Amino acid sequence: MLRAGRTADVLGHRVMAPSTLGTFLRAFTFGHVRQLDRVLGEALGRAWAAGAGPGAGRLVIDVDSFVGETFGPKKQGAAFGYTRIRGYHPILAVRADTGEVLHIRLRKGSANTSRGFGRFLDELLARVERAGATGPKLLRADSGFWNNHTFTKLDRARWRFSIGVRLQPAVRAAIEAIDETAWQTLADYPKTSMAQIAETTLNDRRLVVRRVRTLDRQGELLPTWELFPFITNRTDDLATVEAEHCQHAVVELAIRDLKDQALAHFPSGSFYANAAWTVIAALAHNLLRWTSVIGLPGHTVRAARTIRRRLLALPGRLTRSARRWTLHLPARWPWHHDFIRALARIRALPIVA
Repeated sequence: MLRAGRTADVLGHRVMAPSTLGTFLRAFTFGHVRQLDRVLGEALGRAWAAGAGPGAGRLVIDVDSFVGETFGPKKQGAAFGYTRIRGYHPILAVRADTGEVLHIRLRKGSANTSRGFGRFLDELLARVERAGATGPKLLRADSGFWNNHTFTKLDRARWRFSIGVRLQPAVRAAIEAIDETAWQTLADYPKTSMAQIAETTLNDRRLVVRRVRTLDRQGELLPTWELFPFITNRTDDLATVEAEHCQHAVVELAIRDLKDQALAHFPSGSFYANAAWTVIAALAHNLLRWTSVIGLPGHTVRAARTIRRRLLALPGRLTRSARRWTLHLPARWPWHHDFIRALARIRALPIVA
């Protein structure tokens, strides 16, 4: 669709064929991918300086990984992981309130969840600092990223964190030592389950636990509890800390949007070509998010598919008369006011050389 009509006149350059793009990506090396990753960080800093950033406000970041499925056995680095699906295993950090991808790294499909997380976290901390986030920061992650070095690093950087822990013997023993009177029942939990929360300490760190009993088919509670513990350095009240840790699940919305766009597939047989494609996918995703955050401030965060349908993937016709270009858009289009407002705000942004 991009190569049809007068797209080149609008963009100011010729739109390349997909095969040309593939040739370009296959020329990428590890160093080139790192340069492209720096572009992602630079774009983040400029967007935040233009009004999309948290500034002195609170910044909540979710770290997770996902499996990007591939088809065919000849893609370099693709392998079967814990899901028994052939593919890659990228790691990413997402801003919770807007869905922006702050950092992303492609890994082999057989990579462990925490592989490379130490270096990834160092780069994330530095990137957020350079981008201008000066307020309090909270990092949330599941038990795949549990590591004492991670806790120490985040404490040193004065970040708050809540990170899940695995049910190792020491963790289970600490939970079993909690007095039954310390458990608080959650009133707003689904009727098909019963949930309680409590806290204790593990190696002098605050350990928060949610335990859940689910109804069986006969409507009776199962005899055993499912345990969901996490470590945190937050000092807020127990209910607030536990509820906000559960909101870590919003990272799945960003993963859904990425898979609904460029990361629906990995186009090349070369690992570094696909690594570059992954960073480009994050750049495109962020541009979509910033279009909404800067162009339509105050609006609720919508799915990427909705933003594309309302602001980008619209039919139009470009004509020229008396040496002037005119873009004709659909009549009685429901979202033309949003389009005009967003376009006006984005065009008013100062150009950074």
